[in-house]
Amino acid sequence: MTDLFDKIKTVTELDGIAGYENTVRDFLRSKITPLTDEIQTDGLGGIFGIKHSSAEKAPRVMVAAHMDEVGFMVSQIKEDGTLRALTVGGWNPLVISSQRFTLYTRNNQAIPLISGSVPPHFLRHSNGSPSLPKVEDIVFDGGFADKTEAESYGISPGDIIVPQTQAILTANQKNVISKAWDNRYGILMVTELLESLKDQQIDSTLIAGANVQEEVGLRGAHVSTTQFDPELFFAVDCSPAGDVYGDQGNIGQGTLIRFYDPGHLMLKNMRDFLLTTAEEAGIKYQYYAAKGGTDAGAAHLQNKGIPSTTIGVCARYIHSHQTLYSLDDFLQAQNFLQAIVKKLDRSTVDLIKNY
Repeated sequence: MTDLFDKIKTVTELDGIAGYENTVRDFLRSKITPLTDEIQTDGLGGIFGIKHSSAEKAPRVMVAAHMDEVGFMVSQIKEDGTLRALTVGGWNPLVISSQRFTLYTRNNQAIPLISGSVPPHFLRHSNGSPSLPKVEDIVFDGGFADKTEAESYGISPGDIIVPQTQAILTANQKNVISKAWDNRYGILMVTELLESLKDQQIDSTLIAGANVQEEVGLRGAHVSTTQFDPELFFAVDCSPAGDVYGDQGNIGQGTLIRFYDPGHLMLKNMRDFLLTTAEEAGIKYQYYAAKGGTDAGAAHLQNKGIPSTTIGVCARYIHSHQTLYSLDDFLQAQNFLQAIVKKLDRSTVDLIKNY
């Protein structure tokens, strides 16, 4: 597990929010270039390696993570040198305050910040009850004396702000705590899949990589599926675990059979294929009805319709600085994805698409 944790630590400590995925894209490019026959990018910055097949009438199969994590963007520099920001992706305002962040300037200089909070001392004359903050009112503080000093360090509106934290193992060595498992999970899934296939021939043309701007409306998947025109689409993405809240999604209980979310219904033939494949391969899985979406929701509506699904895991407390998730769940999902890709020949894809 040490090798897996080291890989997780590397990918989760990369910084990149929607529109600024360059660090993650550079990492992914370096990993997948020697494992695929060619690299292509789309107009928004999605990157995919293509592994061609010699099989006759090989189907085109797309496996797509997304590069972006949730973060913030500077909206204002106040006269006192503090900053205000806009969310890039979904945030619960209760988890933002009293945290460390890194701001990246236009010249890619890294500036340490903290998010402000109101000390209890200042609440004593207001009934001692803090109100729920509005995100746009939360103070981001780099310790600058005034606006002029902040600007002298190259800070300007539009700069990005990313959670700052380090990946660690839990005491039982079974789980990891880090930022950005949504969706550096998917990045690692893609690189591990391609590594497992580097000396193998498969019966499909595999298009494997990652989209941009998923966290702000599944934007990249619209572009990449239009460009690459796959017959099947598999998002690889992380979902919120509900186990500590009495809801679906239990860490340590395997990969997810995500049969429903508000933007996507799993087709019957896809469901039958996934369940049969999981059972044949001995994959530990759990059923999951989601409350949010993935790139599968955008992909399945493109190019006259693309049967799609999500190969995922769940994690506690996503879209925050500290997410907790299972090492074994990753292994189950990776084994599942490998089993899926190896089965996708022309006849199997035609069967999934047969209505």
